[in-house]
Amino acid sequence: MTAVLTRRPGLARLRAAGPPLHLACLGFVALTVTAALLAPWLVPHDPNAVDLGDALAGPSAAHPFGVDTAGRDTFSRLLLGARTSLLGPLGVVVLSTLAGVAVGTTAAWRGGRLDSLLSRSTEVVFAFPGLLLAILVISVYGEGLLAPVLALGIAYLPYVSRLTRSLVLAERARPYVSAYRVQGHSAAQICLRHVLPNIAPVVLAQATINFGYALMDLAGLSFLGLGVPPLTPDWGRMVFDGQTAVQRGYPLSAVLPCVLIVLTVVAFNVVGERWADRVARRDR
Repeated sequence: MTAVLTRRPGLARLRAAGPPLHLACLGFVALTVTAALLAPWLVPHDPNAVDLGDALAGPSAAHPFGVDTAGRDTFSRLLLGARTSLLGPLGVVVLSTLAGVAVGTTAAWRGGRLDSLLSRSTEVVFAFPGLLLAILVISVYGEGLLAPVLALGIAYLPYVSRLTRSLVLAERARPYVSAYRVQGHSAAQICLRHVLPNIAPVVLAQATINFGYALMDLAGLSFLGLGVPPLTPDWGRMVFDGQTAVQRGYPLSAVLPCVLIVLTVVAFNVVGERWADRVARRDR
């Protein structure tokens, strides 16, 4: 089976640490997703409630992580911000995976001029920086979550498409495909019932890795003020809002979302690459 195509340097040192690290990262991912899902019922305060008289107060029983420059509870904003910070990358991954699998499968199965056309088209998209494309789309359609998700979904499509094409080409050469053709099965039936289920583990492993990168890209856009609206809790936006607090010597409201972004990206990368390793060992 073809190796997973990653966008950036792999986490070889982290992977070498073995199952304990993988289990820890898997547990962190599960905890983060659970917290995001239950955030509306877990937040102790209104994340947008402003109390200037309590601005930059340190950790206390009422505010375990302190408050920001506007007097908003940092813990509540972290919890509710997890929903936005995870929902955006999920949209990017779903869009890029569905479209990439469709394009890659069609190119590999049909071949010929269609393969060349689709491959050259994805190479054009591949050469265009994803963040720049997102900034251009946001400048046209305005701030919000939809525009950057659509732009990054298109930017991530070539990675999934190229991986899928190589996997489908390998599967197409296997004897079982010829057997199904002799039995009268159509190309759509063979792809949907047999080829795609066989390549799904590798594609899902790549999607898990892409999730972490999409989270980082969307957080960067929010930090630049090009993501979600200012009042929407979001980890990237919290880092941007916390700049003033850092300058005043109260870094907690900016450091905590930074730590969560780093830990979440690393956790998804470790889980995705560990999954890819298992698939590779299984197919040897």
